Amino acid sequence: MITYVKGQVTTIDNDSVVIETDGIGYEILCANPFHFQEQINKEVKVHTYHYIREDQQNLYGFKKKEDKQLFAQLLNVSGIGPKGALAILGAVSVPEFVSAIEQEDEKYLTKFPGVGKKTARQMILDLKGKLVVWLPDEQNESTIFYQEDLTSKEVRAHIDDAIEALKALGYTDKEVKQVRTELQKAKQGTVDDYVRQGLQLLMKT
Repeated sequence: MITYVKGQVTTIDNDSVVIETDGIGYEILCANPFHFQEQINKEVKVHTYHYIREDQQNLYGFKKKEDKQLFAQLLNVSGIGPKGALAILGAVSVPEFVSAIEQEDEKYLTKFPGVGKKTARQMILDLKGKLVVWLPDEQNESTIFYQEDLTSKEVRAHIDDAIEALKALGYTDKEVKQVRTELQKAKQGTVDDYVRQGLQLLMKT
C-alpha cells in the first residue's frame, strides 16, 4: 500500500498530477489537480489511496489526510465509486460534508454529481456518527480564506487557475463565466480557496 508520495510536481493535467521521486513519476488522480499549480516544480507530500481492482490500479491523491480518510469511507458506501467520491471531495470541505451527514440533509447531498436520493440516504445510513471526529477542528479552517498580500496580477492568476480547475471538473465556459465575476469580488485567497467557493456557487445555481 502506498500511503503517500513525496516528490516534485512535474505535470498537471485535467484529472491528475505527476509527482517525480527518485527518478520515478507517479500519476496521481486528484479531485482538483490545479490545486497544485502553485507547487509546480516544487516538492510536495501527497497523501495517497492505492485503489486496486482486477482490471485497474490507480493512485488517488489528497493534500490533507482527512480528505483521504473521507475518500476511503465514501468507497464503503454502496453506489459510490472512486469517481463519485472524488467529485464530492472536489466540491465540499470535510466539515461541510460531515455536517450534512449529521443533519441528514438529503437535499444538500443530492447536489453532488451522480448522487440521487437513494445514494444520499445510503450515505447517511452508513456514515452518520462515524465522521464527527473531524468536525470541530476543521470547521473554522474551512471557512477562512488564507490572508495573503497579493498583487492584482497574482489574484487574477489564482482566479484563472481556479476557473481552469472548474472546467476540468466538467463545468462549461458559460457556467463558470458568472462564477469568475463573483470570485473577483471575494477576499484574497489561494487557488484552493477560489475553487472551493466557485464550486459552492455552482451548486447553488
